[in-house]
Amino acid sequence: MNPVSPRGLLSSMEAARRETRHHLDRIHRQITGRAERIAVTEKAKARSHRRGGSRWTRSDEQLFQDHVERLSFERRTEIAALARKLQRQERAIATMRMTLGDDRCNEAA
Repeated sequence: MNPVSPRGLLSSMEAARRETRHHLDRIHRQITGRAERIAVTEKAKARSHRRGGSRWTRSDEQLFQDHVERLSFERRTEIAALARKLQRQERAIATMRMTLGDDRCNEAA
């Protein structure tokens, strides 16, 4: 078995953190996209289409935010698990950087 270099290990840890961050971001995009589609669908059913008027009102924004909160609540366990994993990865990377004497200890990637 080949020994793993600390720099290589740090690099793979950073790649895993980026992947976790992308996964968490993807979930947030899915939630906001779904909430917007639901709000637009409900809005279309509630009133007829007006030309020249604003298509997104404060009530529509409130409806959208309500759906974002509901969908986030439904996926809260998945979001919380990924957030905890991301925190663990960031702590491990910071520890590894301090061990290596790297100056980028407080860098957030």
